[in-house]
Amino acid sequence: MKIVALISAALLLAANRPAAALERPVVVELFTSQSCSSCPPAEALIGRLAREGADVLPLAFHVTYWNHLDWRDPYSLPAATARQNDYAARFGGPTYTPQAVIDGQAGLVGSDEAGLRAAIAQARGTGQTVRVALARDGSRLSAKVGPGSGAGRILLIGFDPSHTSRVLRGENAGRTLEQANVVRSIQDLGPWSGAAASFEAAAPAGETAALLLQAEDGRILGAARLGDRLATAEGSPR
Repeated sequence: MKIVALISAALLLAANRPAAALERPVVVELFTSQSCSSCPPAEALIGRLAREGADVLPLAFHVTYWNHLDWRDPYSLPAATARQNDYAARFGGPTYTPQAVIDGQAGLVGSDEAGLRAAIAQARGTGQTVRVALARDGSRLSAKVGPGSGAGRILLIGFDPSHTSRVLRGENAGRTLEQANVVRSIQDLGPWSGAAASFEAAAPAGETAALLLQAEDGRILGAARLGDRLATAEGSPR
């Protein structure tokens, strides 16, 4: 009887427990440029988030539209500019730097730490999780995506964990910038339609990589850094 009572109490506790936290990192995308004088505080914030733990995946996308000034950002990517343009079309607003996009759903000024942390907390409580994982096999990467509902694209993001850059001209002339999780490449591995799937690709430009599952409406459904394990469950790929 005592064992039955303990089991009943455990089931009751589980039933009344709050919903589990998001089972993946919240993705924070910063659109930035070395030529933007307003961007260093936002980049410093991305650096702090990168050091704080694995429950946030910050990624710095360096755009190209500041390169017409006296300084060309060596990490600027046309694909980063195109990605920000896609968000601007979804959100109905202009592109600007520094802009942070949280889990593909909310955009705000990237240096607004209070607003950014509030958006991250909200994403933890309302975001969705499709389990994904990324592993290295020699010179190639293996990506796995678990089952779920909806449809989207699988994106392989190559990035460098840190860079120190001396800016010689432009709005940040004379400044030394510490920049974290600088995106070096964006590769679309293909579509996902709800079934468990596997993908292979050559290692992208960048010292390490992350995998994003992005829904058709822009929401991030799954995210993992290189080496994160895909939790196994019935119906999940192993």
